[in-house]
Amino acid sequence: MTSAGRIDAKVLVIGTGIAGLTFALRAAEFADVVLVTKKSRVDSNTNYAQGGIAAVLGESDSFADHVADTIRVGAGLCYQQRVAELVANGPGAVTDLIEWGVRFSKSDGRLALGMEGGHSRPRIVHSQDLTGPAIETALLEAVGLHPRIAVYEHHMALSLRVTQTDNGSRCAGVWALDEENGQLLEVRATSTLLATGGAAALFQHTTNPAIATGDGVAMAYQSGAIVANMEFVQFHPTALYPAEERAFLITEALRGEGAVLRNAGGEAFMKRYDPRADLAPRDVVARAIHAELIATGETNAWLDATAISAHRLEETFPTVLGGCGRSGIDPRVELIPVVPAAHYVCGGVWTEIDGRTTLPGLFAAGECACTGVHGANRLASNSLLEAVVFSERAAGRIASDVDESKPDDAHTPAPSDLSGIESEAVEETRAALKRLMWERLGIVRAHSSIAAAASQLAELRKGWAELVSGAAREPDGDPTAWGRAVETSNMLEVAALIVRCALWRRESRGLHFDSEHPHRDNEVFLRDSILSPP
Repeated sequence: MTSAGRIDAKVLVIGTGIAGLTFALRAAEFADVVLVTKKSRVDSNTNYAQGGIAAVLGESDSFADHVADTIRVGAGLCYQQRVAELVANGPGAVTDLIEWGVRFSKSDGRLALGMEGGHSRPRIVHSQDLTGPAIETALLEAVGLHPRIAVYEHHMALSLRVTQTDNGSRCAGVWALDEENGQLLEVRATSTLLATGGAAALFQHTTNPAIATGDGVAMAYQSGAIVANMEFVQFHPTALYPAEERAFLITEALRGEGAVLRNAGGEAFMKRYDPRADLAPRDVVARAIHAELIATGETNAWLDATAISAHRLEETFPTVLGGCGRSGIDPRVELIPVVPAAHYVCGGVWTEIDGRTTLPGLFAAGECACTGVHGANRLASNSLLEAVVFSERAAGRIASDVDESKPDDAHTPAPSDLSGIESEAVEETRAALKRLMWERLGIVRAHSSIAAAASQLAELRKGWAELVSGAAREPDGDPTAWGRAVETSNMLEVAALIVRCALWRRESRGLHFDSEHPHRDNEVFLRDSILSPP
């Protein structure tokens, strides 16, 4: 590896999804911003989001209805004040995105509003079924044109810089690896925002890109920040079957337009599981599909969109038509084979309403954060809204104190070079972890199975620790291999956090369904699962 470079920054952002980009644009109004991301322009959960952003914009809608829908779906664990803040800022968030260049779909000259599961009113603003890419593209263009924002792509965040002050530990930036030339970069920052996205790539079948490995959660926990509610993993009900490592998502908005789920016998089965049928919340729909597959022995369910006009499908869902077409399926005349796949982690680094974590100097926003608005189950299309609203709140908080301090000269040692771990060992470890998480921590769990997963994971982590120890002594100089090894370490750390939370919650609530404890226990478990670092 080449010697380390250094940058001093007032504000550092790690990640370039909607949360990181929104924050960077707001923070650049009062400070120079350094933005570090391991991804290329197209790799983030934002860019794969087909659905939309929820906001109260319709005449028949109200803030109270949106709040009530969010809290009901969240199964008792939402923070009502924070939900109210989220919802009240929804229209403004949509306006901000339009001003940054996002073009949302319209009907009769007004923003078109769609329905999705768990919502009682049409309130989903979308850009056909390409909402995520539309937002990402517009924000990237705005960031690229901003003179106070410097972007470092293909830079893998390895570990946070944590310094000691008279008041205790403080985050003071990050160590990052340039995976193109192997140079270490030490970024010394006054304020750091984690916007690293989710961790659903820990599972064998997922709608997420391969980079969704939980890096921010792992780094924050290892550096002393509290993590919460990691057991609540949302499985999107309708991924195209067969689900590859990154399954093609069939947007929930299709069911909002009238598509229905059917079993192998052709029955529209959702009405047997919930009075809201195909527009029930995602956890209900995913478990219903799972139950049907167990009962029938079939490999997949079927999504029937043939009642939607061909013109409507072509106009509103070109991405779905294209993705299905590549698999030889025409949703205009054929049923779509679907299965659930890991999609979104509701837990993450615990934050206050302004993005502050429990580690001073460190903020978090987007999917890597646990803001308290999703509770035990995220309401569809609240995630993009949360990313905009709370990243703007975090930028506002930083603006009040960024000029009062400067990057600390003290620094943590550079992280060890892990490029010496053989690629075969890395891939075997990742594959074993993904299978374990899918089989033991999937849609329907059992406490005894989670306990078995804890033992298996402990053995997997022990073996990995031995590989890491050897690699630190014999690096081979491949920066890509180093970055992939760090990702694997992060995946193992986050998997352990998910397992610990799931073991503690001996009940079924929201996305956590334990077949050995199938009932909700408000007396004991009506609270967050909090993990304090050792």
